[in-house]
Amino acid sequence: MTDTDQKDEGIQSGFWQADLTYATALFATAAIALGYAIHSVGFLAGDYGWGTALFFIAFGLFTITMGFPHPGFGHVSFDRVAQVACILVLGPVDAAWINGLASLIYPWHRLAKGIPARTVLTASLNNAGLMSLTILVCGLLYEQVGGPVPLLELNFLNAGLLLLLALSMQLVNDIGMMVLLQLRGLKPSSLLNVFTTGVELVSVLIAVLFAVAFTSFGSHYFVLLLVVMSIGMLILRKYALMRQRLEALVDERTEELRLKSIELERQATHDKLTGLFNRRYADDYMLRQVEISRRHDRQFTIALADIDHFKRINDRFSHGVGDEVLRRVAAILRDRCRKTDIVARYGGEEFLLCFPDTDSEFAEQICSQIRIAVENTNWSDVDTRIGEKMKITMSFGIAALSSDARLTTILNDADTRLYQAKNKGRNRVVS
Repeated sequence: MTDTDQKDEGIQSGFWQADLTYATALFATAAIALGYAIHSVGFLAGDYGWGTALFFIAFGLFTITMGFPHPGFGHVSFDRVAQVACILVLGPVDAAWINGLASLIYPWHRLAKGIPARTVLTASLNNAGLMSLTILVCGLLYEQVGGPVPLLELNFLNAGLLLLLALSMQLVNDIGMMVLLQLRGLKPSSLLNVFTTGVELVSVLIAVLFAVAFTSFGSHYFVLLLVVMSIGMLILRKYALMRQRLEALVDERTEELRLKSIELERQATHDKLTGLFNRRYADDYMLRQVEISRRHDRQFTIALADIDHFKRINDRFSHGVGDEVLRRVAAILRDRCRKTDIVARYGGEEFLLCFPDTDSEFAEQICSQIRIAVENTNWSDVDTRIGEKMKITMSFGIAALSSDARLTTILNDADTRLYQAKNKGRNRVVS
């Protein structure tokens, strides 16, 4: 295992430990609060019995199943339907333990999918604790301000109280999830999504209809409504999954276009063979640099470099060997120049080196180091005949920008000195 792997595993282990600690504390808090509430009012304090409780547990599991992955973090489901409906039918205390139990049970099916037991345990405790506390706190608030339980009819007053219940549950749930995001080192903004928030709020409207039908309608009407609601949740789930697939496809295509755009931009400014800047980019850069240097009285030096007898390399060995020599020379130029310098392939075997804020003496030192590096490079792995029959060397011509010079002037000066280096026997720097 590499050090990076060990570090990543340590980070993941730390996140898991923090998650489990938080989930355990949340579950324990919910259990204590529920224990106190149940001790005060008892199990199933209303007019309904265990059959109704079992129905709501099954309904809660069904609504959780009708879910889809959150685009940023977690799982989105229609469990708010079961939670709010249970509050409006049975009251907040019974709704808290019934839905908490459903949330505790649901994650364990993930063991069959190969999810580690510790992950499932953490999810189970976290979901059960958060759901129980959310339902208990917000449900008791709803009752305290006059919200009717059971809900038998809708009017403007009840609508306002139901809106309070919906918003308070959304707020408490989001706070709990944001704490978990912070423990995992994720941004809380990843929880924000208009569509998923809309699903949560629509679930409250469905829950209200469900509760009124459960308490006021006959069994036939209620069963029909239950079937219609279930079909509606299935359709919404399919739509959500389809929407996520389309968003993922759009993101994938967008990323492909971004990468293609970067590649096209690179092709427009870089030489394909060597990876250096091309002549077009170099000319634009020099125009800007000459203007900046003249305006602010800064030094600017360039060098034109040429591989000696490059045509012989192509003729004696092959163009493939010549291309490899160009790539190797380009790599040497890149490595020996500073990060602030610009290196470009300016012609077939000709290179341009730009040295901003540099005088000709220092530029000559850099070029001399490059010349020696090229001369001393072992080229035998490119072709064993190189070194035996001929050497790879380079010549350099250096020119510095004067106060009244133009780009054409400095280029002509550098070219003239490169020509002088060639005439004096090549493999040299003329400044």
